[in-house]
Amino acid sequence: MKRILTLCLALAAGLNALAQGIDESLLAEISKGYSATASDKALRNALNAAPINTLAANAAREQMDLHFSDIVKTQGRTDQKSSGRCWLFTGLNVLRAQMIEKHDLDAFTFSQNYLFFYDQLEKANLFLQAVIDTKDLPFDDRKVDWLFQHPIGDGGTFTGVANLVMKYGVVPSEAMDESYAANNTAQLRSQLSLKLREDGLRLREAAAGKAKGKQLQEMKKAQLTEIYRILCLTLGVPPTSFTWHRQNANGERVSTKTYTPKEFYREFLGEDLENGYVMVMNDPCREYYKVYEIEYDRHLYDGQNWVYLNLPMEEIKPMAIASIQAGRAMYFSCDVGKFLDRKTGIADLENFDYESLLGVRFGMDKRERVMTHASGSSHAMTLIAVDIVDGKPAKWMVENSWGATSGYKGNIVMTDRWFDEYMFRLVVEKRFVPASLQEQLKQKPVLLPAWDPMFAPEE
Repeated sequence: MKRILTLCLALAAGLNALAQGIDESLLAEISKGYSATASDKALRNALNAAPINTLAANAAREQMDLHFSDIVKTQGRTDQKSSGRCWLFTGLNVLRAQMIEKHDLDAFTFSQNYLFFYDQLEKANLFLQAVIDTKDLPFDDRKVDWLFQHPIGDGGTFTGVANLVMKYGVVPSEAMDESYAANNTAQLRSQLSLKLREDGLRLREAAAGKAKGKQLQEMKKAQLTEIYRILCLTLGVPPTSFTWHRQNANGERVSTKTYTPKEFYREFLGEDLENGYVMVMNDPCREYYKVYEIEYDRHLYDGQNWVYLNLPMEEIKPMAIASIQAGRAMYFSCDVGKFLDRKTGIADLENFDYESLLGVRFGMDKRERVMTHASGSSHAMTLIAVDIVDGKPAKWMVENSWGATSGYKGNIVMTDRWFDEYMFRLVVEKRFVPASLQEQLKQKPVLLPAWDPMFAPEE
């Protein structure tokens, strides 16, 4: 009897498992989703020949007024080309706007390549030292596995900009121009990742063989020497000093002087980027008015992890408006690809009507999209404008780094509704942060693991 009962239970379990698959009965039911009506056939024919976004474009969308009540003056648009350096372009564009205004300059750009060189060198050191720090953990430990999955990358955040500038200074673009590898980072990233993974394995093998701390540091120094060589060959040799011929907005030469990169920064900007700015986030998946920190979310081993104050949108917007009205551009990041008309440079929830085209409803809110990995911060740009209508923001504008001809004159214009749904990060000067929120910043940060969804660097 017991054997019969066991067999019955096993059979029931087998039938239950079978019921989880798509059998003929279930297939017959779900195939009713496509009825092959004349409308379905017409849609199928159209979708067979054109992109979804083309067919979902909303012809009924109202024309947008491109006037802005408040705008930060900037000159020229930069182009990150085929690289993931938007965070670096954006951070330097924030400083560039200040530099041009403060010193009455003509069009001016900082060298992104100069800081990218040190970014890659510092990230290599961060990875190798992290491998040494975790040498006693098993290789299949999640932290070790994450490190070897992400040995180096070209994405980042404003924290990286701040740490790199304060440590290495800045140079004008003519002091270290872009290289092919800087503009097209995929192959360099691939080779650096391969070398670093091998180097990481050798460090773990040496540690397992009882190599001491000094020996491991000597190995790391030799490995970084090879990384430095690769970076010099592909990006160029970073200058230790340079001569700059300064011209004013009328093209007249004002001075000629030789600087080190740190001297140049101190003379022309000099702000404490590491302590003078606050990063705020709108992540509805986590508790608001709390400070969070993500482990290994930094560019320098001896630098700062990315720390942010999580706030509802109604707290973030007034700070952004105050900064723009004071003529200060901001580092801003968002989920740029959602509902963006790349041709016009307008980001609007009304741009595309996917529901009517596909005959289904897309009903997730921002919190649900983040928690299911359907949305997240993907791209950094420079927030430069807002249009205030009847006391409320109607739209915003960012300076992009996709070239002067992309979007709207190199910019992206966002409706306020889009801003609510797809804006994530903003870096604002402390002077624009209300005292009550500055008090919140004194909390001990909640440490999140490196694999937290919000780690994703802007590219």
